Amino acid sequence: MALKVGDTLPSVEVKDENDAVVKLGPSHMTGPMVLYFYPKDDTPGCTKEACSFRDSYASFTDAGVTVYGVSGDSPKSHRKFIEKYRLPFSLLSDKGNTLRKAIGVPTNLLGLIPGRVTYIIDKHGKIVHIFNSQTQAEKHVAEALQVIETLG
Repeated sequence: MALKVGDTLPSVEVKDENDAVVKLGPSHMTGPMVLYFYPKDDTPGCTKEACSFRDSYASFTDAGVTVYGVSGDSPKSHRKFIEKYRLPFSLLSDKGNTLRKAIGVPTNLLGLIPGRVTYIIDKHGKIVHIFNSQTQAEKHVAEALQVIETLG
């Protein structure tokens, strides 16, 4: 079942690009968070999206927001992607789609492509906004920044 605005982020553990465990969920929140799910490292749309988050990263950190990109790629693949594009935020390895399933991130193209969905989560672990667009990769950042401004 897909989570919607007002629902609470489930408690899940995933690994980042360094194989370190990252605990997500209400009891692990230190402030607002952006979780953006993307299909695959180093593909055209995913690179545009990641670089858009990179280019606006200071706006997120100035607002006290943690940004995580999430895909099913391995930590090693994430490290290469981060290094290649100088991404200043962590990428979470969702092996087996554990986090995708827990949140209910939809797939696209008859279930063949993992969905591109951005979730804005407040400091209490509540989902305050969801933006779902497979084709408008760069719009995810603009949408996220607009919502973050309202969190105050």
